[in-house]
Amino acid sequence: MEYSALQKARYEYQPKLPSILRNPIHSLVAVTGEATSPAQDAQEIKDLFPSTFGLPKVDFEVTGDTVRHQAINMGVILSGGQAPGGHNVISGLYDALKQANPESNLYGFLGGPSGLLEDRKVLFDDAFIDEYRNTGGFDIIGSGRTKLETTEQFDTCAEVCKKHDITAIVIIGGDDSNTNAAVLGEYFLNKGSNISVVGCPKTIDGDLKNEFIEVSFGFDTATKTYSELIGNLMRDANSSKKYWHFIKLMGRSASHIALECALQTQPNVCLVSEEIEAKNMSLQDVVETITDAVATRAAKGLNYGIALIPEGLVEFIPEVKLLIATLNTLLAKEENAYSALTTWEEQKDFVTSRLEQDNRKVFLSLPTDIQKQLLMDRDPHGNVQVSRIETEKMLISMVDSALAQKKKEGTFSGSFTGLNHFFGYEGRCAFPSNFDADYCYSLGYNAYLLVSNSFSGYISSVGNLTAPADQWTAGGIPITMMMNLEERHGEMKPVIKKALVDLEGKPFKYFERMRETWKSETSFIFPGAIQYYGPTEVCDAVTRTLSLEHN
Repeated sequence: MEYSALQKARYEYQPKLPSILRNPIHSLVAVTGEATSPAQDAQEIKDLFPSTFGLPKVDFEVTGDTVRHQAINMGVILSGGQAPGGHNVISGLYDALKQANPESNLYGFLGGPSGLLEDRKVLFDDAFIDEYRNTGGFDIIGSGRTKLETTEQFDTCAEVCKKHDITAIVIIGGDDSNTNAAVLGEYFLNKGSNISVVGCPKTIDGDLKNEFIEVSFGFDTATKTYSELIGNLMRDANSSKKYWHFIKLMGRSASHIALECALQTQPNVCLVSEEIEAKNMSLQDVVETITDAVATRAAKGLNYGIALIPEGLVEFIPEVKLLIATLNTLLAKEENAYSALTTWEEQKDFVTSRLEQDNRKVFLSLPTDIQKQLLMDRDPHGNVQVSRIETEKMLISMVDSALAQKKKEGTFSGSFTGLNHFFGYEGRCAFPSNFDADYCYSLGYNAYLLVSNSFSGYISSVGNLTAPADQWTAGGIPITMMMNLEERHGEMKPVIKKALVDLEGKPFKYFERMRETWKSETSFIFPGAIQYYGPTEVCDAVTRTLSLEHN
């Protein structure tokens, strides 16, 4: 197989570990702290997780004795969307396992949780693992979105593990996947099984974080990748001086990616969904925000700019959120009648005739393409597929119309040409930054120590991340302490609470102070490509979000 020079060099990169994990693995012992509890819904969570509720935090320390590690068989699963660094979590897990006992085995279940259910797996060896060290993607074993949530599924998992004498499962995923890890771990304990289940925090969206999980892996690489591309468009806009680039960025449930990219590049406009919801802004308010920026710059002869838009924006605009919920209910109830319609005009009349006045007004204010996207095929849960709504195109069209009206009124004399972009998949499988390569390797190494000490229902936690890697901390956090109850499909379910952008937090407050300047001035920053070799302050730099939160 042919490799690029960078591929070859990255295979040889040795990730940095926290100093505690650099000690011989046979000298490390687990130390537990006080019992933990979730911030809310504690009694309900306790009732659902009697065996794993209230577990203590775990740290590691060096002992003078030699710790024996029995040979074990362990399984690992990649769950959900890809995130840079997943291969290094598996590499760290494998290296720790083999250092502890060369007779131990690590199985990778293929295609996500369904691989465990269907007993589809591979056995890792040195040659296999070495092909994927420090690389992006999840192609080492593939991923999937199958949820582990029924007793039948749990029984099957137990049977597969028993068949191969597997005594530990590590699930690498986001909030839902780690919730599943906690549920599966609880099931095994209730059944008297000796199978430990541990999770690792993954998502480029950055919404799996809290006091003890400072950042989910992949966020660093993805935002740096997007910021490079945004910087390239900024350079283009600054050169041609005639385009407004509207860039939609991944992140349906939270605006962490958009905010981080704004902090790295200083665009003229960055919408933060959480702020829009908190201020109860209408769609017209959002359009006016962008229109004002375009007009302000045009008055200075600057007919170009950059606007960043979170993927999930439409669900945070209260009136549009209500419209989407109404459409979901309407199309579910009227599925047969609606599916019989064959023309767009029939479909539009069918929907508008059944919407009450305010919803109808919002629907009719949208460009035709967006109306069609709101009515397209629903997801398996009957909901609109928000990621397929071209919000950036919608805003370009609506801003263009608003500016045309201003021209008629004589209050705008500039020009506006909007170009649309969506940066999503470009960042999910990028070569991991040094930070993510180190962080993920540490998470995997640390996860082995948790399961080897028979901890279950925990998430691997590596902290103090703004310090050099040798000063990072390592341990485990009970997943139950991160949970709350949320309504899912009409039922209250235990889930890890998503972390939204904190409007009182330091990253947003800094952005809030600077955005008026960025709006009118051309303050672009051009981050350039991720650097792997060179000065530490360049190659190992953390995200602006993490830096502002902890300094």
